[in-house]
Parts: sequence; C-alpha cells; structure tokens
Amino acid sequence: MKIDWKSLLMVGVVSLAAAVAIVVLVALALVGLSARSGAARPGGGASALSPAAGTTLACVCLLAAVAIVGYGLYLVV
Repeated sequence: MKIDWKSLLMVGVVSLAAAVAIVVLVALALVGLSARSGAARPGGGASALSPAAGTTLACVCLLAAVAIVGYGLYLVV
C-alpha cells in the first residue's frame, strides 16, 4: 500500500482553509448582527454599521458559509 503524500497534504490544506473561512464568515455575520442591537460598544463608541448594512452583511456571510458547507457535502456524497 502506497500513500500519496502530495494529495494528502492538499486535502489537509484545503480542509484547513475551508474551516478558517467558515469561522471568519460566521464571525463577520455576528459583527453584522450586533449592529442591529443599537447598543454602544464597550470602547464607548457606537457601531460603525447601520442596522440595514449589518443585516445585509450577516445574510451574505451566512449564505457564503452555507454555500461552502453545501459544496463540501456535495463533494463527499
């Protein structure tokens, strides 16, 4: 039995990149949703995003994360 190390490394790198991308997208979605609360940030300033822009950012980021997960599931199945 022979292991194709190059392919194994490529799978590992793509998996790591996808995991980081999903975490970043979900974090950005949470930042966008926090603009809806209207509360001041702990530093004393208000949110830089309007509620509409925050909601749009959250929707786009969550849809992108769902697309990444869905494509991964499509490749597996």
